[in-house]
Amino acid sequence: MKQRVLIKKLEQIGFTFERHGGNHDIYRRGNDIEKVPRHKEINEKLAKAILRKWEL
Repeated sequence: MKQRVLIKKLEQIGFTFERHGGNHDIYRRGNDIEKVPRHKEINEKLAKAILRKWEL
């Protein structure tokens, strides 16, 4: 899955960009935090796990 597609889905449910980490971008929604790898293409299993975690 493309990184921008995953980020767009997270932003649709209220996550906003907080900061750049070492190898990840950090997104926050209230007390919820999600770390998104900074790659153009994200492993399908990882992308699905992130989406499943937030019930998407």
